[in-house]
Amino acid sequence: MIRTYQRHVIAPGAARLGLWVACVAQLMVVLDISVVNVALPSIRSDLRLTAEMSSWVALAYTLGFAGALLVGARLADIFGTARALAGGVAAFTIASVIGGVADSGALLVGARAVQGLSAAVTSPATFTLLTRTFDEGEERTRAIAVWAAVSLAGGGLGNVVSGVLTEAVSWRAVLLVNLPVGVLVVVGTLLLRRRTPLGEAGAGRLDLVGAALATGGFTATTYAFSAAGGSGGAKGGMLAAVVGAGVFGALALQQRRSRSPLVPPALLRSRPLVIGNLATALTAVCFQVGLWYFLTFRMQGGLGLTPIEAGVAFLPLTVSTLVVNLWVTPRLMRAMPAATLVAGGGVVAALGLIWLAVTGGVDFVVGVLAPSLVVGIGGGLLNTPLATIVTTGVRPEEAGAASGLMNTAKQFGGAIGLAAASTAASAAGGDAAPFALMAGALAVAVVLAGLLRR
Repeated sequence: MIRTYQRHVIAPGAARLGLWVACVAQLMVVLDISVVNVALPSIRSDLRLTAEMSSWVALAYTLGFAGALLVGARLADIFGTARALAGGVAAFTIASVIGGVADSGALLVGARAVQGLSAAVTSPATFTLLTRTFDEGEERTRAIAVWAAVSLAGGGLGNVVSGVLTEAVSWRAVLLVNLPVGVLVVVGTLLLRRRTPLGEAGAGRLDLVGAALATGGFTATTYAFSAAGGSGGAKGGMLAAVVGAGVFGALALQQRRSRSPLVPPALLRSRPLVIGNLATALTAVCFQVGLWYFLTFRMQGGLGLTPIEAGVAFLPLTVSTLVVNLWVTPRLMRAMPAATLVAGGGVVAALGLIWLAVTGGVDFVVGVLAPSLVVGIGGGLLNTPLATIVTTGVRPEEAGAASGLMNTAKQFGGAIGLAAASTAASAAGGDAAPFALMAGALAVAVVLAGLLRR
């Protein structure tokens, strides 16, 4: 039986501010995953980077973000949601400015790594803020729907923003634009801390040994998947995989004896949370990185679109996802179980992916636009219900850990998916295989949703 817990009563004005802060901070984090992709050629030319160093501009952010997520999420439970969020956004903003004025590849890569580490604190804290601000039920569902829409739209928006700023101003503007936005978010978070109980610190403490092992294990494993997907050498990837497996083994032994485990045992004993996070990882194979990545190459390579044209071409996918996620899904959740919507959305999105695989991208309308709309509708149906499932019944003092599990599932599902899809693309010599692989991952998520319904 799933338990429910009553949160603090928070005034409507403070709740609206909390939703705004959470969504804008999350948008910063998600945008910076993809925002440098279009700008990379300009960065490489300006700073005279090698091909390997150019790849690290993107990879450093991913490694820092995914590697420290589980640890970063725990900080909100220990030090208080507002403190963790304000500190994460402040560090993220400072790193963005350093990267924006960097005069060398090493400094830029270092700044991107710090951005990723800061994002690992910020992103879980934004979701924890929602679960601590809104009680379980319709209000939380609406808030999560907005947050999920921002998270989903950020990938497509990053390509548009990057293309416009790089061509109209400079690649440096892609990073420097975070300064005014970050300052506003920090100010909003500090106001929340004064007006709500979100600044209260928890009673736990951070297990430093466990934190070091978790960060090392996740970083090594993320690099291994990235290398398998073409971002690094195969030998280095194999070595990283072995190191990651060894560190995770040590972490499992250490956590059994820890008085302050990174993931509270109660969360791991919750069947809905475990199955929900597995389904989250499988949906992330498509929606975290893979869909945007392969559609970008289809549009710019196969159809000959410019970077800005390709960015704008993502808008139908983004808009369909937003419309369904914000206005359709919350209404449907009043009438049917969340797991039913996850299954239905997974089926719809999988059909769109199969359409993408079959058409081959010879025509924009048939090979990109129409199937993208179908995928967007499916994604809009399933993401909010999934996020609701993995946070229902979670104790307030464990909200950060639950958010960290969800975000970790997303990041690693995305990393594994991109690596597997890139390997499939190389073996098959086209992008049909990656889209088919994503459809298969969603099919397994549908099966898991069936288990949740029981």
